[in-house]
Amino acid sequence: QVQLVQSGGGLVQGGGSLRLSCAASGRTLSTYSMAWFRQAPGKEREFVAAISRSGGGTNYADSVKGRFTISRENDKNTVYLQMNSLKPEDTDVYYCAAGPRTHLSDYYVDYDYWGQGTQVTVSS
Repeated sequence: QVQLVQSGGGLVQGGGSLRLSCAASGRTLSTYSMAWFRQAPGKEREFVAAISRSGGGTNYADSVKGRFTISRENDKNTVYLQMNSLKPEDTDVYYCAAGPRTHLSDYYVDYDYWGQGTQVTVSS
């Protein structure tokens, strides 16, 4: 089992940047495919980005392609989401997720472990 602790996020003006971090403990992060999702109140969890165990493969939602970058440092047991050119519609609670059996999936059911969530608010 792995525990995920998120940091980063906050309030930023439109066009600005933020970086989210997700630190793992309990098991080596390199055994998990990792992803970021986001969710607004009353809505289903939405896929943002995923990264393979080695970091060599990535998958992005169309809405964030070219603006967001997912990366990982397995020696630090940490995954990142760099968010640039932020828009008000990116405002959400963001969650990191770990999947031991999936590969770059964009479906939240394929991920077994979740971070606590962190609020990202983009003002116009």
